Amino acid sequence: NKMGTMPVRKLLMSMAWPAILSMTINAMYNVVDSIFVSRIGEDALTAVSLVNPIQMMIIAISVGSGVGINSLIARRLGAKNQEAADKAASTSIRIGLFNYLIFFEIGVFFAKPFISGYAEEGTFIFESACQYLQIVCIGSLFLNIQVVLEKVLQSTGNMVAPMKCSLTGAIVNVILDPILIFGLFGMPQMGVAGAALATIIGQMCGMIMGVSIVLRGEHLVNIKIKGFKMDWKIVADIYKVGLPSIVMQSIASVMIIFYNMILVVYSTTAVAVLGVYFRIQSFVFMPVFGLNQGAMPILGYNYGAKNKDRLMKTYKEAFKVALIVMAAGTLLFQAIPAQLLLIFDASEEMLRIGVPALRLISLCFIPAAFGIITGTLFQGTGHGVLSLYASVIRQLVGILPLAYLLIKIGGVTLSWLAFPLAEILGLIYSAIMLRWLYKKEISKL
Repeated sequence: NKMGTMPVRKLLMSMAWPAILSMTINAMYNVVDSIFVSRIGEDALTAVSLVNPIQMMIIAISVGSGVGINSLIARRLGAKNQEAADKAASTSIRIGLFNYLIFFEIGVFFAKPFISGYAEEGTFIFESACQYLQIVCIGSLFLNIQVVLEKVLQSTGNMVAPMKCSLTGAIVNVILDPILIFGLFGMPQMGVAGAALATIIGQMCGMIMGVSIVLRGEHLVNIKIKGFKMDWKIVADIYKVGLPSIVMQSIASVMIIFYNMILVVYSTTAVAVLGVYFRIQSFVFMPVFGLNQGAMPILGYNYGAKNKDRLMKTYKEAFKVALIVMAAGTLLFQAIPAQLLLIFDASEEMLRIGVPALRLISLCFIPAAFGIITGTLFQGTGHGVLSLYASVIRQLVGILPLAYLLIKIGGVTLSWLAFPLAEILGLIYSAIMLRWLYKKEISKL
């Protein structure tokens, strides 16, 4: 098995590149989406920024369930139990539909109550955000099914097919964005709703791509849509791995929901700035997340094979690459914050709030490299819960109380320091746990 023999750096890169590429594409289409929306006006950008955490939540729940599905199918295939693998794959479609129902309800019943926490009814921000939220939630069927199919394909070792699905969705979305937002080629001019519709149609095309790959049968599992009974034990097995993953992916969106609540009292522009920050920041973080998807199976394999040298070498290599990426990101945010904001048609006010925001928040990048890669080591060695606590400290427990205190003391600008301060708390926690794990287990391999 190449996991145990191939030179570590080469292996890591060969495992990580499809994940890095597919995550960067997704980051890109989020950014392009916002660039088009910002051309409608700053309020439109604020409206979309308010809905963004709910979109992240849809992805968190579908991808988190998908991770559980992926892990279960891979384990059953590894155990040469084809029937159980097929059953798990068939259950996955039902789970995708069930996840969709949650967001359908949110779109129909909770859009207005949610947005009214931030904006007055009748304002442009309120109306646009509600429309955007309703379309994205009610149309999330396609994304839910697409993600599940992608994970089923990945579980059989096929990394390229899922990439084709997300590429298809991203390209369609980017082409339709300007057409539907500004009403080109005789289409009606739909503004913010057009951006939401472009997203949904893109996801539909991604799903169709996934379905066609699965129907052509170029894979190792068979999916049944009807005529099989739900096995709740399989569902429980899926969520054993999936639930921690959902929680970890949801943390950021919960944090943004509450951070926006703190900011909106002081300025709606600050909400747009935070939205833009997360869009641009994703370009810096996505390669690192792709890297950790590549590193995780290698860490797990060599931990299982009791190969301490390769385990620690993989960890160090991944950490080195993450540091380089994060350092480059920090330089970019320190050097040209105004130019980054101007991509989103930033107003004077947005530049005034945004330039110090990008400079201060980006101080968290370098400590984050340690947090993310060490978290991957925790997960790869079967200590997912340590990784979960690290995320909670880095992204929730640390940031929100600090932001609330700092904004009271020194206004919006000072509050951005909550990011690097929380990241340093996370770093301390991760370092202590890494030392404990090394002494207790890794050193004895």
